[in-house]
Amino acid sequence: MPFQFFSSPHLHQGKGISQLMFQVIYALVPAIALYVGYFGYGVLINIALAVTAALATETLMLVARQQPLTPFLTDGSAVVTAVLLALCLPPLSPWWVPVIGTAFALIFAKHLYGGLGYNPFNPAMVGYVLLLISFPKEMTTWLPVQELAAQPLSLKESLTWVFTGTPAQGTTIDALSGATPLDYTKTQLGLGQPMAEIRTHPLFGMLGGKGWEWINMGFLLGGLWLLYKRVISWHIPFAMVGSLLTLALLFQWLEPATHPSALFHLVSGGTLLGVFFIATDPVTAAATPRGRLLYGAGIGCLTYIIRTWGGYPDGVAFAVLLMNMAVPLIDYYTPPRVFGQNRRP
Repeated sequence: MPFQFFSSPHLHQGKGISQLMFQVIYALVPAIALYVGYFGYGVLINIALAVTAALATETLMLVARQQPLTPFLTDGSAVVTAVLLALCLPPLSPWWVPVIGTAFALIFAKHLYGGLGYNPFNPAMVGYVLLLISFPKEMTTWLPVQELAAQPLSLKESLTWVFTGTPAQGTTIDALSGATPLDYTKTQLGLGQPMAEIRTHPLFGMLGGKGWEWINMGFLLGGLWLLYKRVISWHIPFAMVGSLLTLALLFQWLEPATHPSALFHLVSGGTLLGVFFIATDPVTAAATPRGRLLYGAGIGCLTYIIRTWGGYPDGVAFAVLLMNMAVPLIDYYTPPRVFGQNRRP
């Protein structure tokens, strides 16, 4: 008999798509607030531009596909994609960066596959990878926290910079831009510098990148709330964090001078954003309990491999997309026991 995958009976959670999506947005609020506190108004501008582009793109694609507007525009899925993508972008990115990334994500990673529920790849990560490969300069111009603390930008100055590319009077791009802690660490390790010396740079705080460690705590808080509300299950976050920390602990134990600590990997870059908000996407992630464990573990391992030996300092986006491709195979080989079926002896 050919293999058949049975998923019934279906137990309804009592929550619609829009309710789940907006709960995800609510869970992002603590991290967004911390993001603004450390990096200024740029992140809010990115979010506003991305959401506007998302709603406009969603409308155009629904019209082109002859689909009703109201149910799809109000389900919150396009807004979630836009917000997640915006949080991955450098503050003060040129206005067209979030617009292009969001439009590409929704058109090529969502609607060309048939819309919500049919897309095999996480749209936000597809848009992010497009931007990272196509516009490396704009995607690596980050604002050092220590510089912003001494010279914060007002909302007007941030808007001027985003829409005209002109920095505030008395500042230059070089003075207010630099590498992320992950990027700086990767570059310095490539030059043969030991971790003990790298960690003395002003970019770093107690555990990881200055500012980033607290922003990741905001993502952790929001993620724990999503677990409490049962918006997401524990399988993917547990497996992703476990595999990433296991590899980091192992290699740091073997070569402590050339490998960052496990906590550094956890609280630097987009780790916890990926753990709770990106890898857990219900459409593109594995659907079975055992499959979710394998899926999350694969993302954690690939993230560490790319960060350590790959060409990009933060490998979460690439890891998620690579494991998205493996989801059909994972689900095929990890079916749950059919309801009412006796276990085999």
